[in-house]
Amino acid sequence: MIYKPLLYILEVLFISNGLKMKKSFFTLIFFLSFLMFAHDDYETFNLGNFKLESGVILPNAKLSYVTHGKLNKRKDNLILVPSAYLGDHHGFDYLIKSGKALDPEKYFIVATDMFQNGLSSSPSNTEAPYNGPNFPLINIRDNVYAGYKLITEVFKVKKIKAVVGFSMGAQQAFQWAVSYPNFMEKIVGIAGSAVEYPHGKVRLEGFISAIKADSSFDNGNYNSPPEKGLRAGGTHWSSWGWSQEWFRKELYKEMGLNNIDEVINWFEELVLTWDANNLIALAKTWQNNNVGNTPGFNGDYIKALGSIKADVLYMPSETDMYFHIDALRSEAKLIPKVNLKIIPSLWGHIAGAGFVKEDADFINNQIVKFFE
Repeated sequence: MIYKPLLYILEVLFISNGLKMKKSFFTLIFFLSFLMFAHDDYETFNLGNFKLESGVILPNAKLSYVTHGKLNKRKDNLILVPSAYLGDHHGFDYLIKSGKALDPEKYFIVATDMFQNGLSSSPSNTEAPYNGPNFPLINIRDNVYAGYKLITEVFKVKKIKAVVGFSMGAQQAFQWAVSYPNFMEKIVGIAGSAVEYPHGKVRLEGFISAIKADSSFDNGNYNSPPEKGLRAGGTHWSSWGWSQEWFRKELYKEMGLNNIDEVINWFEELVLTWDANNLIALAKTWQNNNVGNTPGFNGDYIKALGSIKADVLYMPSETDMYFHIDALRSEAKLIPKVNLKIIPSLWGHIAGAGFVKEDADFINNQIVKFFE
């Protein structure tokens, strides 16, 4: 899951213009909804008839992306930033600025959109026979392969500086390091894992079931959004996005939310901005994540992680309820050249998105040091 760092965006839009603005619940909802759709100008890489790992040929496949900065003459300053769940190519905008970790004056940043997020090929924008609920199963390696084609065919780059990802973007970063071990110098995995473990699969199934329980979902053949199911899905996410201590200490008030009902509604409004089939398809991709399933490793994720040659900055969130800290510590021990830096935050999974300044500063500073 991903959240734009809204407090920063609000600061840019209002405070920097000399205006005062109350950080209210409804204001946050308005700007979140606006940003989810205000994708601005992005580019599209036509993949043609794209063969998925399953063997299915996805016709007229497309990968959407944006770039920041310039590719240098040596073509060695490219950093790939793949998107995450409930997000798009804007996920790391808070770090893509002068003086920050992803400085466009130093690096050429390519921010890609995952399949099924509504911009790249998705259930919502693909024609029959793969429209809506008929969209084929996509895995993380399919996303990585599409990104590899973009980088090598469009930008003609043979080796990149780094892959930086949050949540499902981190899943992609680890897969990049396994699938193409000599293609990048470094990877940064923030609040995400190389494997989706059984408890996470069950949690995701709960979200999928909430949407499908709405009779108007009609097995994915709905004519209008299944609002009840989407709201139920938002309620589901609201209990997982932040830590238990975050709720107990009422830190939601820092978002301008007054009580847990407003927290639930905040997530409901976010989920309502998405297409139900897209959400379910992405959740299935998440469920099936496992670097051990990379061809040649026969399901052995321990062997797969041990094959990574890139330098790795692994940044779990201390209180993440999606990707539990113990599981991520265990993964880190399997990676040869790893630098484990735990985000000290009560903001749970959301900490990895740089939602609040303290977490954003920690993430930024660790990446800056790692790139030095």
